[in-house]
Amino acid sequence: MTLIIIIITSLLSFAAFNRKELFYKYNFNAFQIYHRKQWYRMFSYAFLHANYMHLIINMIVLYSFGTSLERYFYYYFGSKSNLFFICLYAGGIVISTTYSLFKNRENYNYNAVGASGAVSAVVFASIFFDPLSKVWFFGIIPIPGIIFAFAYLIYSYYMSKKNIDDVGHDAHFWGAVFGLIYPIILKPELFQVFINRLLNF
Repeated sequence: MTLIIIIITSLLSFAAFNRKELFYKYNFNAFQIYHRKQWYRMFSYAFLHANYMHLIINMIVLYSFGTSLERYFYYYFGSKSNLFFICLYAGGIVISTTYSLFKNRENYNYNAVGASGAVSAVVFASIFFDPLSKVWFFGIIPIPGIIFAFAYLIYSYYMSKKNIDDVGHDAHFWGAVFGLIYPIILKPELFQVFINRLLNF
């Protein structure tokens, strides 16, 4: 499923790079969604990216964590694993920007694109299943996943309040939170599995 998502996202992003009208029609614009009921934008924006680097980084991270998460899902959910993985990704797309929708509903100029919220959900769901595995920060610094998770949440929350750049920190934060709680929603007893693995720290 991870590869399928990467292929679809890449093809649609490439198309929007060459046809800017697609970019403006399908990006996340809170005003258009809230006042003009263009609800499809709550989903379509995640398949567009600002530039090639934005796309490449998101897809590398998605591949790195998504493939391992698929194995966890298959182990715990069996034949339903693909469906649950798709629901995680789709849920991450919508939930990660719900806060931004209401926060920016009167701001006509607020636009966003990219799969970062959904990718954050995948990353944090993967960390949930193996909280002590190493996350390679900037590709060179190994950090236990659970420590990275807390640092990431604190940073995303702080930066969303400062609002000093063009990065969708709100989407990162809420996508990550959704990714952490999603496995528990599906199977509450997995919370005990998470705790047991943490105690092996």
